[in-house]
Amino acid sequence: MEPFFTWLGTVPWWIIFPLMGVAGGAAKAWERGSRRRHERRLETLRMKAQLKTAEIEARALTRQAKQGPAVVDTTASVAPSQLLERLFAEHDEITARWLDYELDVAKLIAFPAMSDGRQPLVAAFLRAKKTADALRPASADAKVSDQQVSEYLDAVGAYAVAFEVAEKDARRLRDSTFTEAERKRLERAQQLLKVAVDESATQAERNVAYKRVRDELEGLILLSDEAVEVLEKKVARELPSSPASEA
Repeated sequence: MEPFFTWLGTVPWWIIFPLMGVAGGAAKAWERGSRRRHERRLETLRMKAQLKTAEIEARALTRQAKQGPAVVDTTASVAPSQLLERLFAEHDEITARWLDYELDVAKLIAFPAMSDGRQPLVAAFLRAKKTADALRPASADAKVSDQQVSEYLDAVGAYAVAFEVAEKDARRLRDSTFTEAERKRLERAQQLLKVAVDESATQAERNVAYKRVRDELEGLILLSDEAVEVLEKKVARELPSSPASEA
C-alpha cells in the first residue's frame, strides 16, 4: 500500500475526485452483480423444488394407478392415502440421511459444515425441515384438504432440494473453513476415532482414544447429545471373549 500512497501524493488534486467516482461506480456495479447472482441462485432452488415435488407426485400417482383407485371420502376432500404414504417415505428418507451425519462422528469430522447451523445452506435446510415437519399430517388416513396436501407436497420437495444442496456444499467445503492448526486437530481426531471404536483394541485403549477425540473436537465441532451417546456405546462395546477365557 505504501507505493500506492506515494504515487497518490504525486497525482494532481483535481484527478482524485474522478477516480473516487470510478471506484464508487465499480463498487455499485459489483453489488448489483452480486445481488443478481443471489437472485438467480434462489430462482434455481425454487425451480429444483418444483421439479422435485412434481417428481414425487408423479411417482405416487403412478403407484396408485397400479394398485387401483383408492377409496376417498368425498365429503371431507381427503387426499389419496397412496400419495401421503409416498410423501411420508420421501420425508423419512431425507431425515434419515440427515441423521446419518448428525449421529456419525466420523462423518461430522469429515464434513463439519453439515452440523454447522451458521452455514447459510445448512440453515436453509433446517428451516425447510421445520416446515415439512410442521405440515406433515398425522397419518396417511388423516382427513386433510387438498390445500394441506399440496402444501405438504411442496414442503417435502423443498426439504429434499435443501438437503441435497447443503450436502453438496458441505462435501465441497470439507474442512476448508478451518485454519491449518484446526485441520490438524480434525485429522488427529479422525485417527483417534478409529482406535476408539476398534474392537481389537483394549477397553482402556478405546477409552483413552475416546477422551482424546473429545479433546481434539472441543471448540471445533459441537457434538449433539445423541451423537455422543451413539459413540459411547460403540466405545463401550464388549470385547470378544478370548479362547483362553472360554476354556
